Amino acid sequence: MIILSIETSCDDTAISIIEAKNSKKIDFNNFEVLANLISSQAELHSEYGGVFPALAKREHQKNLIPLLIRSLKKANLLKETKKELDNKKILKIKKGLEKNEVLFQDLKEFLKKYAIPEINKIAVTIGPGLEPCLYTGTNLARALSFYWDIPLLGVNHLEGHIFSSYLAPIEKIEFPAIALIVSGGNTQIIYVKKIGEYKIVGETRDDAAGECFDKTARILGLAYPGGPLIAKKAKECKSNKYDISLPRPMMKEKNYDFSFSGLKTAVLYDRKKRKEIDENYVQEMACEIESSIIDVLTHKTIKAANDFNARSIILGGGVSANKKLIKEIKKNTKLKVFYPPLKFSGDNASMTGLAAIYSPNTKNLNWLKAKPKSNLKINE
Repeated sequence: MIILSIETSCDDTAISIIEAKNSKKIDFNNFEVLANLISSQAELHSEYGGVFPALAKREHQKNLIPLLIRSLKKANLLKETKKELDNKKILKIKKGLEKNEVLFQDLKEFLKKYAIPEINKIAVTIGPGLEPCLYTGTNLARALSFYWDIPLLGVNHLEGHIFSSYLAPIEKIEFPAIALIVSGGNTQIIYVKKIGEYKIVGETRDDAAGECFDKTARILGLAYPGGPLIAKKAKECKSNKYDISLPRPMMKEKNYDFSFSGLKTAVLYDRKKRKEIDENYVQEMACEIESSIIDVLTHKTIKAANDFNARSIILGGGVSANKKLIKEIKKNTKLKVFYPPLKFSGDNASMTGLAAIYSPNTKNLNWLKAKPKSNLKINE
């Protein structure tokens, strides 16, 4: 089976093509990623200090068809055609893409030039995420499913992050497991009884951890996305000139929830009370921000793993690329810790494709009625 996957939940436009040799057993040796392409918008959103949804939607419209062409070409599935367009279908697609005019025009030219590829299914992220962005990817998936007459599957973005650890040669993940999904939009601790059976046991009450990294980075004059830059500055820190100490929010509470808005406020107040700052201040503050967030994430994750008698810990989401987070969790547990390779830690369509193939929660969608849900929960 060959599956084409589309991911536009936030500011990364991503398309993947995966060939599965065995759709029953998930194992690195049972599938091959034929193409995994991502177009990042990070630079465009840097002046806003975060993702600006209207701009993200516009960029998705511009990026999707060129990325689709490149993906099909990389997977050796791109073939030209001399067959005339089916104008009745094109008119229906035009109506469905009336709010995506740029995407419609690009898609029309694509369908006119290229033949139906030899794929079996199309998968798309239907939530959670930013609604304008989700709709853009979903609308393209709907149009392709209709025109090519290929089944359409809907995938939960959070479940995709759980599957991202399978995108590398790994030992078998033993269940039950505790998954920490941590990114710019999500911070959740999920009890994974087995693939397809999930329960959210902890989540942020305000800002996500990645969002806190972004916002505190902006306070320090650093660009978006903030996480990698905070980590870089923290690693460079050699002084303790400013003796900075930040809170570890909710770390002593007995639940598994998070709150990072107060940490952001503490950084802002400390910055405002300093008349002048230098590079040492930026490095020291970055070090303390990173330590505070990681201390809380580590403590809550290990607590949940112990309390729920987990046999494994799974990390997913953009913040799972943080080396200190991986190191601290490994240091504080004897359990096996699984996390995706760096290129699959952020939003990507390969994890969407894997979830579509192997998860019993994958939804068969009617192309005409398919709609995303921005606040979709993993257990819905």
